[in-house]
Amino acid sequence: MDSYAYLGPAGTFTEAALLKVPGADAARRVPISSAASALTMIRSGEVDAAVLPIENSVEGGVSATLDAIATGQELRIIREIIVPVTFVLAGKPGISRSEVRTVGTHPHAWAQTRGWIDANIPQADYVPASSTAAAAYAVLAEAPGEPAVDAAICAPLVADRLGLEILARQIEDNPGAETRFVMVARPGKLPAPTGSDKTTVAVPLPVDRPGALMEILDQFSSRGVNLSRIESRPTGKGLGSYFFSIDAEGHVADARIADALRALHRLSPNLRFMGSYPRAESFYPTVEPHTADEAFHEAAQWLDGILHSGN
Repeated sequence: MDSYAYLGPAGTFTEAALLKVPGADAARRVPISSAASALTMIRSGEVDAAVLPIENSVEGGVSATLDAIATGQELRIIREIIVPVTFVLAGKPGISRSEVRTVGTHPHAWAQTRGWIDANIPQADYVPASSTAAAAYAVLAEAPGEPAVDAAICAPLVADRLGLEILARQIEDNPGAETRFVMVARPGKLPAPTGSDKTTVAVPLPVDRPGALMEILDQFSSRGVNLSRIESRPTGKGLGSYFFSIDAEGHVADARIADALRALHRLSPNLRFMGSYPRAESFYPTVEPHTADEAFHEAAQWLDGILHSGN
């Protein structure tokens, strides 16, 4: 791929995720202000793919990404990237921590560092920013539309690029936090199954009634499919109208996943397949003998023998 969109400006955690993709450092990288805009660029052919945050180990799912991928012209997730989240407090060169009166950052970053801020710079007022990187640029008054601030909570990448003074490192309240990013592209040939894969789908709730969610989940559990994420999202069509964004362990080429999706499509014909792709971290789920591909194939042959026994 020659071109990528990502949530900017330059220096965000999203760019850090993109730079972990082989060849991305030499490709054209286009910073975009929103997930919806990035996906529009893919659909129009302006870029080949986009990298977007989809889940954080502290804050949970990123609703803007989940909603943008689940609506509009279909796209495919083809890769996931996991980036450790560590924040620095960065200010203008020469400033001391005691001089900081205003701190800019994205609301998610503020929520993940609030304990450290209260304990170390309680005198500082919070100034919301569109991204952690935008806050860093605002320290130098180089972020149009962002108010100037004394310091920013941002990624080490952008602080180093801008030459900011690092006033403190590793200020996150939850050491070991991670953000999961996905690479999204136009539909095409699916990534080959590796044995360590995820499949993502969006399942509209067909009817809001008791047991409707259980019926959806049963299609996975009865086939031995584990779910690593499930989130309820409003469709925007009124109260009580929802879809479920689901990550299942396995690839659509696996018989148990394919059979589950066939059953789900009967329950919810507007089911959206969003991709099967390798996991960022190798994990090979335990597959019980009765849910292995061989068991599905043998069952199909057994039934075929019954149906054609009189021919």
